Amino acid sequence: MTRIVQIAPTIEPGSGVAGVAYALEQEFRAAGVPVERFTAADAGRTLARPHRTTLGLHLQRAGNVIWFSTVGTRRAKRFLAERPDAIAFTHNDVMTGDVYVNHGLLQAAMRARGNYWWRMVRNPVHLFTALRDRIRYRGRTHRAVVALTGREAELLREVYGRVRPPVTVIPNGVDIERFSPGDTAGRAAVRRGLGIADDATVAVFIGHEFERKGLHLAIEALGAVPGVVLLVVGGTADMIRRATAQARRAGVAERVVFAGEQPDPVPMLRASDVLVLPSAYEANALVVLEALACGVPVVSTRVGFAPDLVVDGENGFLVERDAAAIGARLAELDAQPLDAWRERARRSAEQHSWREVASRYLELARSLERGRTAPA
Repeated sequence: MTRIVQIAPTIEPGSGVAGVAYALEQEFRAAGVPVERFTAADAGRTLARPHRTTLGLHLQRAGNVIWFSTVGTRRAKRFLAERPDAIAFTHNDVMTGDVYVNHGLLQAAMRARGNYWWRMVRNPVHLFTALRDRIRYRGRTHRAVVALTGREAELLREVYGRVRPPVTVIPNGVDIERFSPGDTAGRAAVRRGLGIADDATVAVFIGHEFERKGLHLAIEALGAVPGVVLLVVGGTADMIRRATAQARRAGVAERVVFAGEQPDPVPMLRASDVLVLPSAYEANALVVLEALACGVPVVSTRVGFAPDLVVDGENGFLVERDAAAIGARLAELDAQPLDAWRERARRSAEQHSWREVASRYLELARSLERGRTAPA
């Protein structure tokens, strides 16, 4: 029987890499497949809560990345050596495991944001990560690589020129039971708690890296849509302070609500009318799929999974990374009833369940398992 080990800094419910690994773990177990995990905590490092300042956050992340890439790799190898029959899926940092799941390309993200070389050299961890991943993709660290979209598979080859392990495209999924449209009472209660009127059109922005994900463009776009309130989920106190100052300069501060970090994005999505994601780069943009599953149409740049999910005029809009274009689409949605949009958004997400995604990972694991036992 196939046996799985998942390696990730953390594995827990929610969004991001930790949430993806957790969702796969649940589906593997539901399919009767034995699964274990190896996290930073299992390797001996406790990941503390993020610092409140941007500098503190960067330093903490840098330390975690370097430690799990080096010390974590050595300890993960020992862990796997005791389980020679397991197939290991690695999510981020560690340099071992049968399959590496590519949750994003640092160099592609830096190029998308502009001033590539300055962004790389001003942060030594970027140079460390670039060298580490060059070894990962061009060497024999892994037996296979999973890319989350077809475009991400192309970017792998554009960035590294040659990727030695075979690349398989498996998009992320969504928990369509957890991420689902809420009721009117719950929606109203969340809005009251945030000080947002029941009849306002709410555009929600969810993300931690405000600059890369384009929060400044969403704030600027509000100038063209006086009926829209922007709900911002995520960010440190320092990041929120700077974004608040920008909103004041743009004259829209009274229509920008900062909710800060939230343990569960579902209530925020259910309280909203549209997701806005003007990002420069996303490996997958799982939040787009989560929003659609909650019945929330999407206004997004052409990043990650968004071009495969969003159909203009059906469940949202794909836009250029431009405040005027974002504002025009928000105004279009603000001017009409959204019930039909919500129904179409939900239907477009229902075909992307985690069960189907996990079955593709298991198919890949079994093919690698057969490769181990095949005669030379």
